Amino acid sequence: MATLRTKPDPRKLSAAEEELFHTFYLMRRGFDRALDVQLQRDDGISISELEVLMALVRSPGRRLRVRDLVALTGWEKSRVSHQVTRMAARGLLEREDCAEDRRATWIRLSGDGRRVVVRALPKHTATIRRILFDALSDEQQDELLAISRRMTEAMGEEPDHPEP
Repeated sequence: MATLRTKPDPRKLSAAEEELFHTFYLMRRGFDRALDVQLQRDDGISISELEVLMALVRSPGRRLRVRDLVALTGWEKSRVSHQVTRMAARGLLEREDCAEDRRATWIRLSGDGRRVVVRALPKHTATIRRILFDALSDEQQDELLAISRRMTEAMGEEPDHPEP
């Protein structure tokens, strides 16, 4: 006779689930922090600044509209605006009017911003390699890639809301 398997209560975590979540959380936050500390120490920029600079480096003409930067970073528009203002004041990027849409503004990578990226990337990449790639076997990297893709997909799915 088949036994019925009951679904766990989605509002509670088992001890093993709590341990997994806590360890994953510490790893995720620690990785972000290690990257930020390295960038601040070696190049005087934050991980957020590098994220903006890299979005501009990868864009055609090394420029983006604010709305495109919002979409690429996943940040709120106000956060992007404040970040852009601070970075423009430091000379890392420039604002320019958008002839195609007078309501929009182009954000362009400046020469200083490009130099910062060129200087920072080798050390930043070495830090990523040390923490992520050197710590995992090829098989573990493949598993992590599959897990990351699945979790990213799950973030876009509608959650099940249990009855109270």
